[in-house]
This record gives sequence, C-alpha cells and structure tokens, in this order.
Amino acid sequence: MSWLFGLNKGQPTPPDFSQLGLPPPPPDGGSDEKDPKKDSQGHGMEAYRFDSAALERAAKAAKDLEKSVYAKDALDLTKQQEITKQLETQKVIKGYETDLEKYKMEQIRVASEEKRKMLSEETRQHQQRAEYQDKLARKRYDDQLLQQTRVQEENLKKQEESVARQESMRKKTIEHEAELRHKNEMLRLEAEMKARAKSERENKDIHLEQIRVRAAEQRKTILESIQTAGSVLGAGLQTFISDWDKVMAAVTGVTLLAVGIYSAKFGTGVAARFIENRLGKPSLIRETSRLTFFEAIKHPIRTFRRLTVKPEDALKGIILKPSLEAQLRDIAIATRHTKSNNGFYRNILFYGPPGTGKTMFAKSLARHSGMDYAIMTGGDVAPMGRDGVTAMHRVFDWARTSRRGVLLFVDEADAFLRKRSQEKISEDLRATLNAFLFRTGEQSNKFMLALSSNLPEQFDWAINDRIDEMVEFDVPSLGERNRMVRLYFEEYVLKPATEGKKRLKVAQFDYGAKCSEIAAKVDGLSGREISKLGVAWQAAAYASDDGILTEKIIDEKVADSIRAHKKKVAWQKEQESKSDSGSTYRSLKDVSAFIPPVSQKAD
Repeated sequence: MSWLFGLNKGQPTPPDFSQLGLPPPPPDGGSDEKDPKKDSQGHGMEAYRFDSAALERAAKAAKDLEKSVYAKDALDLTKQQEITKQLETQKVIKGYETDLEKYKMEQIRVASEEKRKMLSEETRQHQQRAEYQDKLARKRYDDQLLQQTRVQEENLKKQEESVARQESMRKKTIEHEAELRHKNEMLRLEAEMKARAKSERENKDIHLEQIRVRAAEQRKTILESIQTAGSVLGAGLQTFISDWDKVMAAVTGVTLLAVGIYSAKFGTGVAARFIENRLGKPSLIRETSRLTFFEAIKHPIRTFRRLTVKPEDALKGIILKPSLEAQLRDIAIATRHTKSNNGFYRNILFYGPPGTGKTMFAKSLARHSGMDYAIMTGGDVAPMGRDGVTAMHRVFDWARTSRRGVLLFVDEADAFLRKRSQEKISEDLRATLNAFLFRTGEQSNKFMLALSSNLPEQFDWAINDRIDEMVEFDVPSLGERNRMVRLYFEEYVLKPATEGKKRLKVAQFDYGAKCSEIAAKVDGLSGREISKLGVAWQAAAYASDDGILTEKIIDEKVADSIRAHKKKVAWQKEQESKSDSGSTYRSLKDVSAFIPPVSQKAD
C-alpha cells in the first residue's frame, strides 16, 4: 500500500477503486496551499520534511475502505499487486545475477584464451630456441670434424714426409754399405783365386798322384763288397730253402701283412666317412656357424669367442617395417624359449622379393636363440642327380647330431620343392623331394626349418602342409629407406672418414637432408640395393683424385643405381612377355626379382 503514502512516485498508476464504490484519492500534494516552511527553508529541505497531507489522505482512504463492502477484496488485490512487483523485482535481480555470471564466465574464457596463447607462444619460442641450439650444436660438431680432419691431414703429411726422409737415408746407407761390401768381396776373391792358381801350378804332380791312388782304392773296395754280399745272400737263400718251417712262416707273414694293409685301408675309409657325417660339413651346406673339430683346433681363439658370446638382438642391424619387426620379434622370443625348454621347433616360410633381409634375419635368429645355422640353396639339389637323396639324408643326419640345435635355412627353396603333379621334374629330383618330405614329416626338437622363396605359390602341397608360419618381406617404404640410407651412409662413409686411417674424406653439406632426399628417390629399391649404394659411394671416393666424397658424386651414384634398377625391370618385363605364363618353370628369381619403382617427377 505504498501508493497510499505518496511513495514510489513514477511507478505504475495505483489500481482503480471506482468499481468498489470508493471515492477517488485526492491529487498528490494535498491542498493547493503552499507550505510556508517549504518556501522558507528551500528546496534542499524537502527530502527531510514529513508530508502530513499524505498521512491524512491515507487515514481517510483507510476509513472509507473499512466502511466499503469491498474492503477485503481491495486489500487482497493490493497484496497480490505487491507480490507481483516483488516477483518482477526478483526476476530483474536474477537477470542481473545471470548477466554477472555470464560476465564472469566470459572473463574466465578470455583469461584461458590468453593463457593458451601465452603457452603456445612460449612453446613456439622454446622450439625455436631448441632448433637454434641444435643448429649451433651441429655447426660446432661440423667445425670440430673439419678441424680434426685438418689436424689429421697435417699429421699424416708430416708423418709421410718424415717416413720419406728416413727411407731415403736408409736407402742411401744400404747402397753405400752394399758398394763397400762388393768391393771388399771382389778384392778377397781376386786374392784367393791368385793364391789358388799359384798353388795348383806348384803342386800339379802331387795332386795327380793322389787322384790315381784314391781311384784304385775305391775300385778294390767295391769289388770286395760285391763278392761278400753275393756269398752272404747265397748262403742265406740256401739255408732258407732247405728249412721248410722258415718258408711257411715267411709266406704266412706276407699274407698277414697284405691282409693288414687292406684292412687298414678299408677301416680308414669307413672312419673317414663316419667323421665326415658327424663332424664334417655335408656337401649341400653352403655356409654354417657350427664348429667342426678341425676348425676348433685350427682357430682356438675364434672358437672360444663364439662359445662365450652372449645372445644378441634378433633385429640388430636389420631395418624393416614396424609391423614386420613386431612379428619377427615374437618369432625370435618363441624360438629362444623353445630352445631353452627343449621344445619342438616350428617351420617358417620367408617369402618376398630378393634383397629384403630374409637370409640376414635367419642368421640373426639363430644367434639370438643360441642355435647354429646352416644355409643350403635349392639350386644345388638338382645337379646332384641320384646322389641327391643320399645328400639330403646326410644333411638331416648331420643336423640331428648338433647339441645346440640347427636352424636349417633353405634359400631359393622353390627350385626343388615344386609341385609334383604339375611341374615337369626328373625322377631324381622327385626322389630327393620325397626324401625331404620324409625327414620333415614331424616336428623336431633338433632342427628348425626355415624356407625362403620368391615364388611360394610353386611349392608342393605337402610342403605347404609342413609350414607353421609365413612371413612376408616386402620392399622398404619411405621410412625404412630413410633409416637404411642413414645407416649405410654412416657405416660406409662417415665412420671410415672419421677414423682417419683410410683415404676417404667427406665434403661439408647437410648429411641428414641429403639422406632424406636420397630415400625419396630410391623408391622400389630393395635393402640389398641400398646397401650396395653405400659401397658405391665409398668406392667412388677412393677412386677420386683427392679422396673427397662430394654431394655431386653421391647424386651421380644414386642416379646410376636408379637407371640400373629401371633397366633390370625392363628386362624382367620383356622376359615375362616372351615366356609362357604357368607352363614353363622360370629360374630362381625371375618373377619377383625386381619391383618397378613408382614414377617420379624429374627434379
């Protein structure tokens, strides 16, 4: 009811009570008469004076309202209006609070954005600082290498000059000594010859008499010896023939001697074949890490080192795709635990283009597992003909005698393990294949079989049945090529250059950027071809006039390798177009020998 007391001026108009039968309230300000105190005290005191007219109006309105029959309704209506105003006021306050929360949230968001920007800027500055420090470190390292190279060149030059001077002095000394010795020798010989000639002339008669006497004595001695020997042999033979027991004993002795000679010869052959089967290397085995008795005696230090060496990582020095590395690492761990627990080994097939690391991993797997490896090639089986079956059995007998276990790696296995039903193979090769299938029919705890092939689809079905796990070796991708180029550049170029013992130096350029560029260019090349590229860089540096490997030489060798690879691919396509697909067996590495590179834009 604040409107009754003249408060809330400027607020909405008070409710209309004309319907309730009440007289309308008088206008604001009461009567038209002015307050003398108001006029005297001024406008500044109006806020501190009490409006009695408003109180009178309120009292009058309250009395009229009490007399009215709608007083209670008017009071309720007034209460509802007050409540409505309070709710509106609270709504406005809540709106203000909401706006305030939004403003606080906006401040928090702005502060977070500023903080994020500041952290991003700090990260960028740290990165730039780290790059700059790395650049400075590289530059310092390059300067240090250059300074070391210069110092080594100067020391080498000084040493060469000193050695040349010493050699010249030594040569002059030797020549002078030889000249003096020659003069003395000639003078001595001249004096001896003169003295001997003089003595011969003076004692000529005496020497001739001595020669005649010596010849007569020698002739007499020989004649007497012949007469004595004849008489002794004749008497002995007469005595031997007259005594029959001595004749029988002599015959028996000669017979036993002949039997002993032939028995020793035959026994020696048998023993040699036994030793060859047990200790020697079979003819089909091209390479093996298994020590023989004779090698152990011949190289004792090397034998001791091989026996005391610790197992190394199976993928040491081998760069492959991450998924393939994980698969091969699982195989290495399983093989090592199988070896330590005397379990049965699993047979594995390695297939893919040549030069992708199949043989290298097989050797490393054997060393990691503590086994011996033995490498044979399928191309050696067919030329053996009838002896192939015996040689194959000898290989497996030899493998079973190893105490450490043998990883038998068959390279180019598709050369003699082809399909017996479709391929035209000889009876000798078929018998050899049957012998191989017989010896590999069951799992073994003595040897582990690893087959390598570029054409696994040509295997006989029985061979496929004996394979427990297949691993595909593919040509390296960009990441693997980058790692390979850096590895071989360091092995064949940087290490010999920093040792200072060889005629090899490297020009100053960004090695990392150059290796990345080369890795992008050699798409399609195998790991073996990339390693040969490192050897080509080293040979080119040795062949240069100053022994310095420049960036130009590296690019030339890379271009030569790429051209050679493309030429080989062209040859392969031409051969495939001329040959009948599927009807004729092609050579060991014909089909997948080369992977054509992806076409590149000219630089």
